[in-house]
Amino acid sequence: RMELPVDLVKQAEDLGYDHLLLYDHVLGAEHAGRDPKLWGPYTERDPFHEPFIALAYLAGITTRLELVTGVIILPQRQTALVAKQVADLDLFSGERVRLGVGSGWNWVEFDALEVPQHFKRRGRREEEQIALLRKLWASSVISHDDTDHHIDRAGILPLPKRQIPIWLGGFSEPAWRRAARIGDGFIFAGRNTDSAVQIKDQIDDWRDQ
Repeated sequence: RMELPVDLVKQAEDLGYDHLLLYDHVLGAEHAGRDPKLWGPYTERDPFHEPFIALAYLAGITTRLELVTGVIILPQRQTALVAKQVADLDLFSGERVRLGVGSGWNWVEFDALEVPQHFKRRGRREEEQIALLRKLWASSVISHDDTDHHIDRAGILPLPKRQIPIWLGGFSEPAWRRAARIGDGFIFAGRNTDSAVQIKDQIDDWRDQ
């Protein structure tokens, strides 16, 4: 059983912490006997709250903490719906949202969410989704076409009051290069601080090129 640590969140804000980060997996999966293998760190035994719902609740009981997703598996979600959810969360929280996104590793989850076609090209889809999110947040009516999306003179209202920052996460060089090219920042995972510093320096170099 997993409960949202409401008192801990309030204490973190009182102590002066800057942000709260929630991880994302809709479904956990058993790793044994998979082909291809599941290599990620989480299994069917790891609990996750749905980040947008949980952060919406926490936005109502906090006043200052930045609310961060770390990271939403963007390619398995509907882009326009994510744009709407994050825009509302940012409006209701007083512009305290940072959207962390990643391309994912759990192909079983993609299958279960009825989007298996997106798994093999999830990195490219993520890039197209980020471009569309920013477009939807900027204008009340847009037209847009790419590999997976077709929007014909439509949009979300209300719009957010700003371009919500999008940070990327991941464990590979393509993810780091993608963050350098189109991200507002990068969210590191794991406990190896030495490699994180080296990767950050590399991302900074790529951004300067």
